[in-house]
Amino acid sequence: MAADKAPASGKSYRDTLNLPDTSFPMRGDLARREPKWTQEWQDKGVYKRIRAACKGRPVWVLHDGPPYANGDIHIGHAVNKILKDMIVKSRNMAGFDARYVPGWDCHGMPIEIQIEKKFGKNLPAAEVQARSRAYATEQVERQKKDFIRLGVLGEWDNPYLTMAFHNEADELRTLGTLLEKGYLFRGLKPVNWCFDCGSALAEAEVEYADKTDIAVDVGFPFAEPEQIATAFGLDALPAERGWCLIWTTTPWTLPSNQALNLHPDFEYALVRTERDGAPALLLLAAERVEACLAAWGLQGETIATCRGRALELIKFRHPLYDRLSPVYLGEYVTLDTGTGIVHSSPAYGIEDFASCKHYGMTDAEILQPVMGDGRYVESLELFGGQSIWAANPKIVETLRERGNLFHAEKHAHSYMHCWRHKTPVIYRASSQWFAGMDLQPVDGGATLREAALKGVEATAFYPNWGKARLHGMIANRPDWTLSRQRQWGVPMAFFVHRETGELHPRTPELIEQVALRIEKEGIEAWQKLDPAELLGADAAHYEKNRDTLDVWFDSGTTHRTVLRGSHAEQSHFPADMYLEGSDQHRGWFHSSLLTASMLDGHPPYRALLTHGFVVDGQGRKMSKSMGNVIAPQKVSDALGAEILRLWVASTDYSGELSISDEILKRVVEAYRRIRNTLRFLLANVADFDPEQHAVPVAELFEIDRYAIAMTAAWQRGIEEDLAKFEFHPVVAKLQTFCSEDLGAFYLDILKDRLYTTAPGSRARRSAQTALHHVTSALLRAMAPILSFTAEEAWPLFAPRLWAEGEETIFTQTWHEFPAVPDGHLLALKWDRIRALRGDVLRRLEELRSAGGIGSSLQAEVELRVGGEDYDLLSTLGDDLRFVLITSAATVTRAQGQETEVLVTASAHAKCERCWHWRADTGAHPEHPGLCGRCVDNLFGEGEPRQCA
Repeated sequence: MAADKAPASGKSYRDTLNLPDTSFPMRGDLARREPKWTQEWQDKGVYKRIRAACKGRPVWVLHDGPPYANGDIHIGHAVNKILKDMIVKSRNMAGFDARYVPGWDCHGMPIEIQIEKKFGKNLPAAEVQARSRAYATEQVERQKKDFIRLGVLGEWDNPYLTMAFHNEADELRTLGTLLEKGYLFRGLKPVNWCFDCGSALAEAEVEYADKTDIAVDVGFPFAEPEQIATAFGLDALPAERGWCLIWTTTPWTLPSNQALNLHPDFEYALVRTERDGAPALLLLAAERVEACLAAWGLQGETIATCRGRALELIKFRHPLYDRLSPVYLGEYVTLDTGTGIVHSSPAYGIEDFASCKHYGMTDAEILQPVMGDGRYVESLELFGGQSIWAANPKIVETLRERGNLFHAEKHAHSYMHCWRHKTPVIYRASSQWFAGMDLQPVDGGATLREAALKGVEATAFYPNWGKARLHGMIANRPDWTLSRQRQWGVPMAFFVHRETGELHPRTPELIEQVALRIEKEGIEAWQKLDPAELLGADAAHYEKNRDTLDVWFDSGTTHRTVLRGSHAEQSHFPADMYLEGSDQHRGWFHSSLLTASMLDGHPPYRALLTHGFVVDGQGRKMSKSMGNVIAPQKVSDALGAEILRLWVASTDYSGELSISDEILKRVVEAYRRIRNTLRFLLANVADFDPEQHAVPVAELFEIDRYAIAMTAAWQRGIEEDLAKFEFHPVVAKLQTFCSEDLGAFYLDILKDRLYTTAPGSRARRSAQTALHHVTSALLRAMAPILSFTAEEAWPLFAPRLWAEGEETIFTQTWHEFPAVPDGHLLALKWDRIRALRGDVLRRLEELRSAGGIGSSLQAEVELRVGGEDYDLLSTLGDDLRFVLITSAATVTRAQGQETEVLVTASAHAKCERCWHWRADTGAHPEHPGLCGRCVDNLFGEGEPRQCA
């Protein structure tokens, strides 16, 4: 500044300072401004611009697990979609062509239930399908709007829908392929059955909740005493009456009992006791005798023992009906509760069914008295027409009347419930279509279980405990029940012989013909199809199969229908990642693994990432009744979706994610600190053009080279965390970088040089060069998480790039730093200087608190240090005072290694412009309010500075 531009006497020198200047506002006003930005992103086709910019990079695909098209999104949906978005954006930043096609699961019972609620039950199938399709379409649009509001970028104008005609057709084709490969069979088996749904349930549709039942100890009277005596090594039984004792918590299954199961290797006891005043014999596991007699209020003695296998096929009388129940051996029998003997109802238990089938029981011989609505068939003696739950106490009373009840009590236990209706589920034998876990396929290759378990081993898991979880579920799961007794779903479009139940011999050809019709008209085409159109004269002997496919088959085959079907151009197979909540180890992860193992022999994904569920600040589940539900829409409307994004990123998603108003307040404060740091950076590089003003690395001030090296190391750490898909360490690094590395150190020191030196001086341009690198790296690190803020700042930071068509930061990759040859040595040096500076700052604060000084600039410091610290600090020369932000600073060598900080208040005058207290303040007669360096900076060649 020329001398004639100097302020007149009495005027402020403020206008001579290079004060920060930016249009980037201090307040984000996110809730108001974000909707405008998301609309602009859609209008400008930002996602398509990203795809164009990424063309030629290695493709990376996150396949979207489809949310169900029913109801508004909740906080769990928000977590899921934000995590996916952050990963896709960070992969793009890492140099990939990371693609994201959102999708929706559109078939299934919940939608049917909504239609029933609104329009009534027993509607014609065609009407159910039409109304369900319309309802799902409406729900997709509602949810899509909310997902876009969260700042999630993706192919929103072309998502995948499981109800799209071509996807429905390809799903049917997939079913046909599995049939031809030999993985499918039809048979009678107990399956999870919900009376409210009126259908079989998938494993993933069952949850466990506490339930209180009547637990009973029931006696099956002896029917073959001679065989019992022989088994126990006795010539004859010492009493005429005797019972084989079982324990069950499901009395309603007793009318369908057809056998008793004993463990072949357990020791069983014949106990002599007295009951109702007469001698009696009891048969139960030897290990359970003492506990059971005590519970029954009886006394007795064991007169003989034998192994369970000695009792095989001996028959006992049914406690309710005039029939016999033989002993079958089963290794699933345990001794932890009960009597060591299990009553077997093959229609209502997995192990019971397997045991009875092992002993040759045919499907026709299995008793199935419970109907699909939970009532016994009318023909059942004693309890016909009654609900099984209502019949429970009546069964107990009948057992008591007949003298076969030994004990009854209420028993609280964890029990299967329908995840939709929250009502109890039972195992119920019905004729269903299954994917066999242990069937040998036609090609003689691995079974489904073997292939799936091998696939688990080949998959990367985030977090790694997911591997054991999925492995255990595959290793122990029963055959997959594929069929459902509903209408809004992809049909199992088979023609079945009316008498034999066999499939039509032209089934593969017929499936393709039906698929072609579905491609044009949707699943409704099967409903409208007259069999004669495809079968001709054979139509008289065949009927259309009425089952629909399990909805988990819909989503579980999207690797075929979407990745290699409707969106093959946007995808590749296998996907690089599937990402969902931890419940999907038994849901989408699971069903996708099974279908891909059958189709391709390997998983449809290279990696699985699992996140936990959202709980409130006290760790409780979200519940409307508790009033602790936090809706993402309300957070976005009040605080901004950016705050939700930062909350998701700052929380360790591998466990439960806690959220509350108080937690969100802390997130808001963290956001403000980051935003303020970004604003300071933008304001101080506003007049900096890197192409014109950048200072070569070799000519940068030492602290500026250190800042570049420090930021480069920081960015490498961010990249490493994101490569492991970990976000909470990124947020921690981001906060620490802004508050400590920048705010409390580098930027704090830099202010004097930025504000007081000449605008175009080397001193200021050196600082701005470093700040440009820092800001560029910071914006890129923020972009995947704080997408709105980074995008808002991008045109202010990179106006030339913006003008040249790179109108979004999401097309960028990680910042490329210039090489700093002495970066490692600078890091060692300045890390030590920072530690010593901390000692000084603490001493200054003590003096300020005591009233000895006002600000740190009023202080003069002498540092007495020894050894290497003296040599290190001496290299800073007079710049040491700028590092310490004091008006004077000297360093002297001490004898020992202890650091001594001596602080005194300056006796000099305060410069009106830079606020330093200097001896030469007022020395220039024309500028009595300025110190010497301010005079040089304003009217001379500028002060000499080298380090800071």
